[in-house]
Amino acid sequence: MKKKTKQIESNAKKNLVGTSDNEEKINPRGRKFEGYVIRKFDKRVTIEFERVNYIKKYERYAKSKTKIHARLPQSLKDTINLGDYIQIMECRPLSKITHHIVIKKIRDADSTSQKILKESKTLGEEKWKQYLPELQGA
Repeated sequence: MKKKTKQIESNAKKNLVGTSDNEEKINPRGRKFEGYVIRKFDKRVTIEFERVNYIKKYERYAKSKTKIHARLPQSLKDTINLGDYIQIMECRPLSKITHHIVIKKIRDADSTSQKILKESKTLGEEKWKQYLPELQGA
């Protein structure tokens, strides 16, 4: 019986992701997601990924984008940059919006990720540009 408990404890220790030696260890569990980094903060990142939903009424598929905030461990802080494709995993709630932690970096930023970043920036600008003529004329 003792061997089983020791084995379970050792397996649990392997899965822990620590932000540093001083800070607490976070146990990832649940679902994994992969996406492009669209924002990077001091201790967290925001990733965005596309998924396909089936709409029964129209018998068609629709693409939708999802943004998720994830804790950025101290060990990965220097390696992850904007546009990188990373993997995150669910964990206990760390804050109001952060419920995931970065597990690993899959690949560096490439042309597709740079395109996604430009699209997200220009979409915000285009929304305001369409209202500018109306505001200037009034």
